[in-house]
Amino acid sequence: MLDQATLAQLKTLYAELSSTYRLLISAKGHPAESQMVEMLNDVASTSDKISVVERDAEGLQFQIERDGTMLPIIFRGIPGGHEFTTLILAILNADGKGKQPDEGIQNRIKALKGPINLITYVSTSCVNCPDVVQALNQMALIHPDFKHELVEGTHFQSEISARNIQGVPAVMADDTLLHAGKAELTELLDKLEAHYGFQTLETAKAKEYDVAIIGGGPAGAAAAIYTARKGLKTAIIAERVGGQVNETKGIENLIGTPYTEGPQLAANLFEHLDEYPIDVFEHRRVEHIDNGERKTLHMKGGETVTTGALILATGAKWRQLGIPGEKENIGRGVAFCPHCDGPFYKDRPVVVVGGGNSGVEAAIDLAGICSHVTLLEFADQLKADGVLVEKLQSLENATIKLNVAASSVQDNGSKVTGITAKDRIDGIEETITADGIFVQIGLVPNSAPFADLVELNKMGEIIVDDHCRTNKDGIYAAGDLTTVPYKQIIIAMGEGAKAGLSVFEDFARGNIVPLTK
Repeated sequence: MLDQATLAQLKTLYAELSSTYRLLISAKGHPAESQMVEMLNDVASTSDKISVVERDAEGLQFQIERDGTMLPIIFRGIPGGHEFTTLILAILNADGKGKQPDEGIQNRIKALKGPINLITYVSTSCVNCPDVVQALNQMALIHPDFKHELVEGTHFQSEISARNIQGVPAVMADDTLLHAGKAELTELLDKLEAHYGFQTLETAKAKEYDVAIIGGGPAGAAAAIYTARKGLKTAIIAERVGGQVNETKGIENLIGTPYTEGPQLAANLFEHLDEYPIDVFEHRRVEHIDNGERKTLHMKGGETVTTGALILATGAKWRQLGIPGEKENIGRGVAFCPHCDGPFYKDRPVVVVGGGNSGVEAAIDLAGICSHVTLLEFADQLKADGVLVEKLQSLENATIKLNVAASSVQDNGSKVTGITAKDRIDGIEETITADGIFVQIGLVPNSAPFADLVELNKMGEIIVDDHCRTNKDGIYAAGDLTTVPYKQIIIAMGEGAKAGLSVFEDFARGNIVPLTK
């Protein structure tokens, strides 16, 4: 069932297993029993520390036993497709291998009030499901009273219908829908704390740094590398290293790198950060900042950091439509960057939503690549510059629809098939066939937490000078949340480097006193 390349890779991954694992199957008489047994036997064949036990029990599920103790993770259905990695990581994580949450996050997980019993419904074709399932599996391995069950929906349609599951991933806490759609560990942990409650953590002593950077995307990573190379004690605080880069499918305009993908670039950023003595506080959210000669950053969960210099690099997020099917199909046809993702839709029909400069420019660019472009605008006229509108109107393979409101994104379970829009005058709905939906209704800077700290413009961007300095001494900003034009990865990297150099310059001039003094 598994090809030779996959088997060889698993042998390498499982070569250093320290515990013994048994995969206990309960699937007697099920039509898919042989398929499950074959897959798990293939996995077990890659290590003498893994074995398969077929139990005389009905169903279609298996559990993992480590050194005679049952792990709190249950797989119902066959974890193929995107969920195959979830199975592989479950064994690695149980063995203490692979990327693990750090001590601070583990303490927050352990502080959750149990018992916690979760069921996550998934599809093997869902690209968003593995992140959710793997995060919850890690929590189950950390918390003393936490059980997590993965249900692959193909073989449990009646259960999905009975629970009225409308999309995946869907996380159920007993009979309550706790979460639906894409999420990272930070968001899931927040929801678990809100639902189950948590024990108050003992306040730890504040950790001290020369410079702290909030944000782990291209700007934040570049700033950290530059300050660390200058000998400044540096910390990064981020919900996720890579930031929005993780959502980008393909990147072809990063100079010197003809092609990469968002998750790979995010991994490269993490690897580069690891080359320097940089403390990375991942899965963290800063809730409050006390500004003074030294700034104190208060994180959710009670951790605090003090710093002489603060760099804000939380980026921006694409403004979303907020319609059904949009969030679920990000990365599967719903896109936000025509420069990055446009080439993937060569000779295919697409829709652009938004009639401002960015939307019309995107439609013009995409018309040179795609078979047809339909632009949807809510208002009765396009808001873009006249020269851009004239150019778009001159294109034979472009259609403009005014006075329409996008109402839902359509898909076939694995990719986008079109978008439904309602005419705002007569109320008639129309479904437009398309392989890609490009949402171009603006960017939202992730600057809200800093609104009372530094000066913002009317767009919510942090106002910076040519050296990335804000209006407050010792506070800098870089990347997409600032007034610097052109929100691109390579520009964010350059701005992050500039911010790091400005911090060092201010230390050298004595404007900021380093910890060593």
